Amino acid sequence: MTTTTAAPRKSARKASKAADVAASVENTADVENLLGGPDFGGADANDLLGLYTDMLFIRRFEERTAQAYQQAKIGGYCHLNLGEEATVVGVGKAMRPTDYLFTNYREHGYALAKGIEPGRVMAELYGRSTGTSKGWGGSMHMYDTQTRLLGGYAIVGGQVPLAIGAALAIDYRGGDDVVVCQMGEGTTNIGAFHESLNIAALWNLPVVFLVINNQTGMGTTVEKSSAEPDLWKRASAYRMRGERVDGTDVLAVREVASDLIETARREGKPALLEAVSYRLKGHSVVDPAKYRTEDAVSVAVEHDPIVLWHNRLLEAGVLSEESAAAIEADVKDRVRAAVDFADASPHPDPATLFDYNYATPVAGDSHRLPGDPLFTA
Repeated sequence: MTTTTAAPRKSARKASKAADVAASVENTADVENLLGGPDFGGADANDLLGLYTDMLFIRRFEERTAQAYQQAKIGGYCHLNLGEEATVVGVGKAMRPTDYLFTNYREHGYALAKGIEPGRVMAELYGRSTGTSKGWGGSMHMYDTQTRLLGGYAIVGGQVPLAIGAALAIDYRGGDDVVVCQMGEGTTNIGAFHESLNIAALWNLPVVFLVINNQTGMGTTVEKSSAEPDLWKRASAYRMRGERVDGTDVLAVREVASDLIETARREGKPALLEAVSYRLKGHSVVDPAKYRTEDAVSVAVEHDPIVLWHNRLLEAGVLSEESAAAIEADVKDRVRAAVDFADASPHPDPATLFDYNYATPVAGDSHRLPGDPLFTA
């Protein structure tokens, strides 16, 4: 199978073309023209407003997360989805509730899109026992078997081989679920990425590799770190389908992701989806991003997916300033409720720290806490 940049339908072709232009950050006006007016592919108003609400909720949730980090309510490392909300929501809508999702450490928005209660997500960020990982995982290690979010992985690419294992289990059992494996663009340069794509193609596993190309891996541009900066083309080495989509267009993402996921479900064929977006802040909440030029920051702001979607809905008459204000107020109330839940939740009992080290008891497993003697008398 050859690798293509475009899905067969018109809107996907337009989205893919827009992403190609978006890769050249000087042509922002051309990108806006290609995205073009109120062409919503037959979606109804409630659907369109729902997408807007979901994206806005993730944005306000992440902004409140940044504030809580500055207040020292959240510890450790913390990476936000600011600027990537259209991809997060679009892919989430393309998945069935029973599909599995593996992510990297930038996963708060994906946890919300997968259907985890916002209070539990915020509680995990706060390190509270009511969180998704009972307070022991924090920002980078969210996990929830009920919604089938199987991590949050801090090691770059650590989730990719595990996603292949889940896809193999689905195939072995004869199920029709699909695995979506999300990663950043830097992951495409590590060995585990290529090994996993190779196995997925050889064994016809139902997995979609989602590469979030926000064009800056920590502080390095894709062009300076990847000999082939068109990341979707890497699928061709394994004769699997590759697509690139404008990651700031929630409808385009949903359409292309749905196509790839349903193909994997029907035919057991893996695929790679590159979603091109713009990171609005630094790599993490403590990164001032001084390596970015003022022009690059301006381009990212111009491609804010929520502002773009808000304006498209206004232009089409689907959204008004009054209804937008009402949605904003409701979103802020829901975020506030999540914060209140986290604040009121207890810290985990230190005695539970080692509860999930192993599935079954292991001889010699140490449960020594800091300050405990290395050897007992």
